[in-house]
Amino acid sequence: MFYRGKYADGGDGREMAPKRQRTVDSGSSFYGSPSSSFMYNPAPYGYASQPPPPPPFPVVRLRGLPFDCTETDVAEFFHGLDIVDVLFVHKGGKFSGEAFCVLGYPLQVDYALQRNRQNIGRRYVEVFRSKRQEYYKAIANEVSDTRGGSPRASRAKSYDEGKDSAEHTGVLRLRGLPFSASKDDIMDFFKDFVMSEDSIHIVMNSEGRPSGEAYVEFENSEESKAAMAKDRMTLGSRYIELFPSSHSEMEDAISRGR
Repeated sequence: MFYRGKYADGGDGREMAPKRQRTVDSGSSFYGSPSSSFMYNPAPYGYASQPPPPPPFPVVRLRGLPFDCTETDVAEFFHGLDIVDVLFVHKGGKFSGEAFCVLGYPLQVDYALQRNRQNIGRRYVEVFRSKRQEYYKAIANEVSDTRGGSPRASRAKSYDEGKDSAEHTGVLRLRGLPFSASKDDIMDFFKDFVMSEDSIHIVMNSEGRPSGEAYVEFENSEESKAAMAKDRMTLGSRYIELFPSSHSEMEDAISRGR
């Protein structure tokens, strides 16, 4: 599920280059006609056709996280900043204590770095600058680890068997959503199924921010069971876990976030 938004490839201003070039070209007659005794040399102003460099990808790396750390803990650690995605890093099937956090704007990286060596629980957390390529590589490793033959994948298999035997009531719980995910994004994720926005419930935390979870009501239990085929498929930069749920569990989760 790769990161979508203003920093995705092609959305960083580079498409303005042809427009700037046309502007320069069309304005060259200002400096004289071919018959003029003075011809402006285009070389000195050729730099104007170059677009500004793209803004840096707004991602930081965290190290030293508690092993029971959640996405909500990271969001609270960076309170006041716009959290787009949190990706926990696993090694050998175990949480490594590291994570990547994608922020809303490049300027917020500097504010995030100010949280370096502040605490989550009893652990102080180190915050470093990172790069788009490091974040993407971590995503690829996580997806590979989940689908491959690692110990983590073996545990996931037995966990999946438990999901398969669970009773379906027509409600699924989604976990691992990007914090920026909207109801439209979830509807697109389940585009093969009939649903409306009213059947999608994004769970908020105590601060009114998205928690990374949502509940979806399907037309019947057969539909929700069929939708489990989407388990661990990607939405944006994240792979989404699906769990059979119930209306009572859904209502409790929604009320806690109010």
